[in-house]
Amino acid sequence: MLDNLILGFSVALTLQNLTFAFLGAMIGTAIGVLPGLGPTATISLLLPLTFGLDATTAIIMLAGIYYGSQYGGSTTAILLNLPGEISSVVTAIEGYQMAQQGRAGAALATAAMGSFFAGTVATVVVAASGPLLTSVALSFGPPDYFALMLLGLIVSCILAQGGIIKAIGMVVLGLTLGMVGTDVQTGQQRFTFGVPELSDGINFVVLAMGLFGIAEVMVNLENPEIRKGIVAKHGKLWLTREEWRYAAPAAVRGTILGTVLGILPGGGASLSAFGSYMLERRISRRPEKFGKGAIEGLAGPESANNAGAQSSFIPLLTLGIPSNAVMALMTGALIIQGIQPGPRMVEAQPELFWGLIASMWVGNLMLLIINLPLIGLWVMLLRVPYRFLYVGILVFCCIGSYSLNNNVFDIYLMAAFGGIGYLFNKLKMEPAPLLLGFVLGPMMEEHLRRAMLLSRGDATVFFERPISATLLALAAVALGMMLLPNLRKSKEQAMEAE
Repeated sequence: MLDNLILGFSVALTLQNLTFAFLGAMIGTAIGVLPGLGPTATISLLLPLTFGLDATTAIIMLAGIYYGSQYGGSTTAILLNLPGEISSVVTAIEGYQMAQQGRAGAALATAAMGSFFAGTVATVVVAASGPLLTSVALSFGPPDYFALMLLGLIVSCILAQGGIIKAIGMVVLGLTLGMVGTDVQTGQQRFTFGVPELSDGINFVVLAMGLFGIAEVMVNLENPEIRKGIVAKHGKLWLTREEWRYAAPAAVRGTILGTVLGILPGGGASLSAFGSYMLERRISRRPEKFGKGAIEGLAGPESANNAGAQSSFIPLLTLGIPSNAVMALMTGALIIQGIQPGPRMVEAQPELFWGLIASMWVGNLMLLIINLPLIGLWVMLLRVPYRFLYVGILVFCCIGSYSLNNNVFDIYLMAAFGGIGYLFNKLKMEPAPLLLGFVLGPMMEEHLRRAMLLSRGDATVFFERPISATLLALAAVALGMMLLPNLRKSKEQAMEAE
């Protein structure tokens, strides 16, 4: 592993990759600060920019945007009680109370150091577990991959916000959209409705920019953010001895929990942050302090969200399966670059694999250095009227869509998906499962066909192999639990609490 990490740092520390890692970290911090934006929408908007970049450089920049947004979201959550990211909602609960008590500096330092510690640990976990899981993945056959992807989609439905039926519907819609185009094996066109531009399928970038970029603009224009509040004085950045005593163990627990939850399908930073906060509140010896500036309620979630953001790369890099919407975008970016993520990636693209892992630590170090000195700059960004921001976003979306095929049809299609995404928002339907279904659908179909061809049409092949049989059993158990009324009721209550 040491030799591989040396290779990774030799790639990550080149001038070009350092520049784009810094650029990604800065953009991620900025979009984390600005409410209404997020890593999913931003990465989908910036995908066209990666076409002319080297694959390693492009993925390093996009990864920096993802974990950089976790840092940025905490800054305004603490200073203004205005979470820039979903995972920062928990941060605002305790962080803003600390700021009101004149401990904003300590809260910001806790968030920065906790995130850096978690990022460092998560990087080591990714580096250590990557080759091990890759060797295991090489023993997977087509039935095993199909069962694993099916399990991932079911779990993503369980962890999605909103109702179970809505989540299942979004996954099915995503699978259907992924089938649009020409069938490779038969040459027949499917779901094209006689439109020649759809014969090659729906472009991933068009779908992502419409559902997340255009839809976010429409929602924000209808419900403009109320950006007011008094920024508390930063105060001293260093923690007291008592604050260290509570913050350090919470950061360790949050790191462990976030690393585990980040690997799960549908998991990531948000789930990790909420899970860590509930854990800290349950095991705390001073529960009465929660909601009044408990530093452990800040250190745990901030560590968990960064660890979850980075560990979610593990299933993508080792199995080629995205665990959340951002990882689905990363999968799309790799495929656009002509790289198929999966267990062969370590052998075929060692510079990309290990360079990305090394860049995670480099990016976290950059974020630690640049975040605290630039607090004033991020707060100033909140004063930019949204009427200036959204025009630039729309222009960028149109240019990005048109540049794919030099076809105006892609712009119309993106606008249509934007309207659909806006409708999903009104119906409280999360589009992330749709994106996962869209990315996994073609791969699931390919592995299903391969399995059936190898078995000569015998469907029992899925139950004869131990791996696929186990995964299908887990999928059946998860589906059964998902449909239990009591579990569904508790899930809805939990979402309401969040």
